Amino acid sequence: MKKKIILNVIGLRCPEPIMLIRKTMRNMKNNETILIVSDDPTTKRDIPNFCYFMEHQLLKHDIKVKPYRYLLKKGL
Repeated sequence: MKKKIILNVIGLRCPEPIMLIRKTMRNMKNNETILIVSDDPTTKRDIPNFCYFMEHQLLKHDIKVKPYRYLLKKGL
């Protein structure tokens, strides 16, 4: 059974969400997924860039209304 990892960063502002995402993902195994919930508009730009540079996958995102939701898969 896969464990569900949910990271709630509502109320936090840049750069805190990315710092917490990075810290959490360091402790994950490759191919595990994490759901991130945020209300910071800068995450719409920051999370895709984070995934690109850190070689993670942004599997899904919902950024039409707050709270924003991002589903990431840990890469290398």
